[in-house]
Amino acid sequence: MTPLQLSLASLRKDGWLCQKTEHWNPFARVRNDLWGFADALCLRGKEILAVQATTTGNINKRVEKIKASENYQIVKDAGIRIEVWGWAKRGKRGERKLWQLKSIEL
Repeated sequence: MTPLQLSLASLRKDGWLCQKTEHWNPFARVRNDLWGFADALCLRGKEILAVQATTTGNINKRVEKIKASENYQIVKDAGIRIEVWGWAKRGKRGERKLWQLKSIEL
């Protein structure tokens, strides 16, 4: 599973209504995210959450990318929470490795 698929499954399990917002642009051969950084937009009650999904090793790069975005402050001012979710397989040596989440709210 990809980090985005893991994130969507976890969010939906917690009662969020989620929609994938990234798409592949075949002409430019790049992935485009909503507002330049959101892979998924999620709703629950009066909460709105924008999630950037990645691997644990890339969390800091994604945080820097989001904070450098011209849309970052506009999204924050609109009351939308922004989180970076990093996934990695972890476990003791010789045992089955399981996906673990590390999330950072901006």
